[in-house]
Amino acid sequence: MRRALDERGLPEGYPLHEGVEISPREARRRLDADAGGDGFVLLDIREPGEVALASVAGATHVPMGELASRLGELDIEEDTPIGVLCHHGVRSMSVAALLREQGFAGARSVAGGIDLWSVAVDPGVARY
Repeated sequence: MRRALDERGLPEGYPLHEGVEISPREARRRLDADAGGDGFVLLDIREPGEVALASVAGATHVPMGELASRLGELDIEEDTPIGVLCHHGVRSMSVAALLREQGFAGARSVAGGIDLWSVAVDPGVARY
């Protein structure tokens, strides 16, 4: 049974941590707005097998274990807003914190990961 979502698209009572998290709906809005060039990057840090099961068009995929060695490949400035996406939001919280420690102040975890994305934003994205 699915939990009810509030007006932000988060489970009722979800304590969104402003400054370290972004809701999936806000991430979708920012990703759509990026067509205009605001620089938002949706960084999917899940493993390739997970991405094969469910993905978000427009996301940049770099597995968590490869991020440190591949960060230079990404066209991300220190002030670039970044939404970090994983399955449920645990790995992305760690990676967003690491990115902020590295000077990327705009790094935020996408709350609830791709699982909540499929519920709140796009039911066409498979849940696993």
